[in-house]
Amino acid sequence: MGDHVYKMVELVGSSRESIEDAINQAIARASNTIRHMGWFEVVETRGHIEDGRVAHYQVTVRVGFRLEE
Repeated sequence: MGDHVYKMVELVGSSRESIEDAINQAIARASNTIRHMGWFEVVETRGHIEDGRVAHYQVTVRVGFRLEE
């Protein structure tokens, strides 16, 4: 295995269903244009409240990927 260079990008996923779904939405969408993704880190979680209930989740994730040679 040779040496590699990695890059990290920050994404924000959103979902009405769950935090996990918000993460999955962000990663799935990014996979359409970013290759070689290898890990993610949740850096912020927030949401929207309506009528005393959670109505929407928003999660900021950092995604790391290997740059092509």
